[in-house]
Amino acid sequence: MKEKIQEVLDKEIKPALARDGGSVELVDVKDGIVKVRLKGACACCPMSQLTLANFVEKALKQRVPEVKKVQAVS
Repeated sequence: MKEKIQEVLDKEIKPALARDGGSVELVDVKDGIVKVRLKGACACCPMSQLTLANFVEKALKQRVPEVKKVQAVS
């Protein structure tokens, strides 16, 4: 599952975030909980929690059904 998540991050999510100067890094996957670190402009953006829930989590759940939740870590 970790490989599938990394592939979605690399091919779909990171390019979209990069357009606004941001990025995301996979930290850990355990029991369907994906932990990511927001980087670049996303790290300090006041809208980062919306981006995480409405874009990153949604995309990962659609592509990798085993994903239950996505959490940001610092």
